[in-house]
Order: sequence, then C-alpha cells, then structure tokens
Amino acid sequence: MKKLWVFIVTVVVLAAVVVIFGLSNLGPLIKKAVNTQGPRITGTELSLGDVDVSLLSGQVTLQKFLLGNPQGFNSPHAVAVKSIYVDVDEKSLTGETIIIERIEVVGPDIYYEKGAGSDNFKALQRNISQSAGGGSSTAPADSGESGKKLLIRELVIRGGMVHLAVKGLAGQDISAVLPDIQLKNIGQRQSGVSPAEAAQEIFAALYGSISSPDVSEVLSKGLQDLQGGVEQAGQQAVDQAADQAAGEVEAARGKLKGLFDK
Repeated sequence: MKKLWVFIVTVVVLAAVVVIFGLSNLGPLIKKAVNTQGPRITGTELSLGDVDVSLLSGQVTLQKFLLGNPQGFNSPHAVAVKSIYVDVDEKSLTGETIIIERIEVVGPDIYYEKGAGSDNFKALQRNISQSAGGGSSTAPADSGESGKKLLIRELVIRGGMVHLAVKGLAGQDISAVLPDIQLKNIGQRQSGVSPAEAAQEIFAALYGSISSPDVSEVLSKGLQDLQGGVEQAGQQAVDQAADQAAGEVEAARGKLKGLFDK
C-alpha cells in the first residue's frame, strides 16, 4: 500500500511539473506565434507587447495588441487593445488541439476606414480568407510551428469604440459604440481549426457588427452633422467676407467723395 501511495504522489508531482513548465513557457510561445504567424494571416502589421501567465489558474493576459491596416489605408490602426484575457485548458497544451475556454477582448479601439469602393476591414477579410485557403489559389499559411489547431469555447468582445476614417476628416472624430459580440464553440464541428480559420470566423462577426445599423447609422449621422457644420461655417465666412467687402467699398466711396468735394 505504501508503494502505491508513493507511486500516486510521484505521478501527481510529475503531472504538476509538466503543467507548470508548459504554462511558464506558454507566454513566450504565444508572443512568438502572434508576432510571427499573425502578419502572415492578416497581411498587415500585427504585434503583441507582453504576455502574463497565471500558473495557478492557467489564465493568460495579452497586452498591447495592435493590428495594422492593409496597404492603401492610412488610419492609425485597424484594431488596438490594451488587454485581452484568455483562459486556456492547460491539459490540452500537449494535444493536437488547444482548447481555449474563454477569450475576452475588452475596450478595442477600432478605425473603420472607407476608401474607393472598399474599406480596411473588407481588405483584412480578403487577406485572412486567402490565408485560410478560401477563394484563392494561394496555399494556406502555416498555422503554426507545431501545426496545432484551436477550439475556442467562448469569445467575447465588449466595450469597443469604432472611429470613422475618411478623407477630409483630419482632426475630426466621428465614433460609435461597438455592440458587444459573443461567439461560442469556434472550431467545434471540425474538432479544431487553424488560427487562420478561427480568425476568419472572428473577423466576419466583427465586420458584421461594425457594418450593422447600430454603428453605421450613428457614423452616418455624425458625418452629416459635421458636413452641415462645415457648410454653415463656410456660409458664415462668405457672409462675413461680403460684409467686409461692402464696408471697404463704402469707405472708398467716402474717400472719393471727399476728394471731389475739395
């Protein structure tokens, strides 16, 4: 019996060491994967600052996430997030499919840039679709050094703001609140999907929210109000210039009259 307990304790200790070692290395692995594989998936600048891992809970905090814009778009960024919280099933780290219980994206700062016949999020979706192998003859991007798949039980995006970026709006902020987004069981049907395929589903939902009436109507109204204010200011400037010109003409007439009177 004593030998049995010794065996059980040894197995538990070894399992704990494996889990702790895996979690302690999870931060650098995530940062490397995001900073190297991310740009291949989105076709844009994509960077991640720090990764904090809680060895006790298996929770991961991604800090300073920045997604740049595709070529041809000049707004500061597409998406910037100070913190993203990730709850990983640490038992899945050694398997073929990494199970993520929950991802919570809090307060994303989003620039929605409209261009000629397109926008920055449509361009991002095209890049991601191409990486995932859809709608293109180009081979899918490598899903990661280990070829692991992802299964995301729940993803929540909340507290976001969308800023409209179009030509002629320099220094003007037209923004709307992004409706909260909740997705469940990403990749469950396929027993896991590649990071590119997961990103494809997430960005489809994000673009749907950005282009929804809740957002587009607020942005359109803000743009109309701004244009109306510009037109009113322009008319006031014209009126002021006309008044000033009329005053100068009248003053000139007075001077001429004085000359002739002499």
